[in-house]
Amino acid sequence: MNIKKLSMLSALLLTACVTINIYFPAAAAEKVADEIIQDIQTLEPNKPQSSINPKSALPAWQVSVYQLLDKAISVVISSAHAEANLSVDSADIRRITAEMRARFVELNPFYDQGVLAIQADGLLTTKGNVSLKDRNKINKLIAAENADRYKLYQAIADANGHPEWAEQIKATFAQRWITNAQPGWWYQAANGSWRQK
Repeated sequence: MNIKKLSMLSALLLTACVTINIYFPAAAAEKVADEIIQDIQTLEPNKPQSSINPKSALPAWQVSVYQLLDKAISVVISSAHAEANLSVDSADIRRITAEMRARFVELNPFYDQGVLAIQADGLLTTKGNVSLKDRNKINKLIAAENADRYKLYQAIADANGHPEWAEQIKATFAQRWITNAQPGWWYQAANGSWRQK
């Protein structure tokens, strides 16, 4: 074998060894979407994220050690299962979902009246006749909600170090918004027809 062919073969093998394919975690995205949507669509008042405050129960040095161990373990686990996890813990995601949860209280009556509907792409639109007194309010709510949905998808993609996943996250959420719609709500099927849950 001549040296040129050997070096090309070596380069090819080296490239093959370092190529890592990271696939979009579709099943994890569906699970995350369901959890976020159900959290947003709750009418319960905001509950504290944790009933235990480790800072008050443990000395500061122990809290730091536990936090360091927790981060080290999560890095090892996420490296081993990169395609199975989807992180949704970032300041942007928490802020956006809090705004959406607060807005849902105002959107819910419009869903129930049948004048608010979920499009096949997961965005909101009006359906039927909106009273003149509510038209301006519902249009502002829809614009804010749709903008936040786009921001949420990008924030999730960014939190996972894959900004290119935003469209796949949007497609996953589009299906899950419809799946999580409550009885009586209107949604658009993939063929464009409107249906009521």
